[in-house]
Amino acid sequence: MKLCMIGTGYVGLVSGTCFADIGNQVYCVDKDINKIKKLNSGISPIYEPGLDELIKKNFNAKRLIFTTDLKKAINASDIIFICVGTPNKKGTLKVNLSFVYKCVREILSYSKKKKIIVTKSTVPVGTGDEIEKILKKKKKLFSIISNPEFLREGEAIRDFRYPDRIVIGSNNKSEFNIMKKLYSPLISKGAKFFTTSRRGAELIKYAANAFLATKITFINELANLCEKSGIDIEDVALGIGSDSRIGSRFLRAGPAYGGSCFPKDTKGLVSAAERFKINLSIVKSVIKSNQERVNLLTKRVHKILGNNLKNKKISILGVTFKPNTDDMRDSTSLKMIPYYCKKGAIVTYYDPSGEKEEFKKLKNCEFKKNIKDTCKDSDLIILLTEWDEFKSLDFKKLNKKKNFKVYDLRNLYNLEEMLNKKIEYFSIGRPNTN
Repeated sequence: MKLCMIGTGYVGLVSGTCFADIGNQVYCVDKDINKIKKLNSGISPIYEPGLDELIKKNFNAKRLIFTTDLKKAINASDIIFICVGTPNKKGTLKVNLSFVYKCVREILSYSKKKKIIVTKSTVPVGTGDEIEKILKKKKKLFSIISNPEFLREGEAIRDFRYPDRIVIGSNNKSEFNIMKKLYSPLISKGAKFFTTSRRGAELIKYAANAFLATKITFINELANLCEKSGIDIEDVALGIGSDSRIGSRFLRAGPAYGGSCFPKDTKGLVSAAERFKINLSIVKSVIKSNQERVNLLTKRVHKILGNNLKNKKISILGVTFKPNTDDMRDSTSLKMIPYYCKKGAIVTYYDPSGEKEEFKKLKNCEFKKNIKDTCKDSDLIILLTEWDEFKSLDFKKLNKKKNFKVYDLRNLYNLEEMLNKKIEYFSIGRPNTN
């Protein structure tokens, strides 16, 4: 099939590349000329394991086309995927759908024959209905489908190839067959093909992310209780996660959830519910608790180093919201690092995905190109993101300074081993945590 992906952000680029890899011709469109130039030169704008190789493979096979010419791409394609951002409106819970609606108006302007429009972007319940209103004059030329993505950053290619489920929402049952044909290479490998109404598909994506965010928040709140009561949160997580009704995934205590989905989608779900005069009190509590979590973990450093952080050297390992991605959106580091700098600390950080623009203008903050230089002469080493290269560190070799401390926000290290090495060690939800 011939496909058009509008937007070459995370969703559009990964999905478009993977669709090309299963035999489709895919136009990836973006208005950012520099981004398109880089992609045509084989340079990916995002960090995702295995993506660079897949882009080069399908670009060279002429199945993957990067362009700024939206008109050409639309008319050359059978199915048009909208993959643009749907951020929260600044200072509110509401979702900004202006990019989506702009795409729809452009499709309306450029299309010369019947097209299938698929919303891949995460959108509130009823967005498909609003799209239909925009297309009202030429309604017969378009079919509107909701096909939410469930790609995890760092695992996106595998998630595309071996999805738990493929969700298709449409008010026209005949359109299910078209989408089933598109996804047939994945269905043949065992992927579940699930069909529902368009509104149903829109809500499924929000509901899934809100539920996972709730699990993370729940285990983080339990971790706070464990620290006060002398219980190991990992024992609790194992004990409840072994129950098949609950499951073990997303039960690792640590920092607040972040990234491109959970913070945005929990807020978006609350906002969408309010349109229907429904109060999602649980989700509201999750949002509030997660915000408090960032402050709690950031300020806990005062208990570790003392109230005065001035001239204290703090080293941070990993600043992205999770490993195997360069995504900084709603990462705990965005609160932590500016706070420590403001208090007069000297901050060094290292992340395998590179230096971050967010910290370049901060006073007393420096990016280091390796772990050793980051941790040298540090008063406190904070493990924030659990990249693989951080999992077997010898802190005594990295830092020759006496009485340095380690603050492990991911519980990566064995408690007894750290105590045996006489390292002053602080973790999350475990008895030794102050």
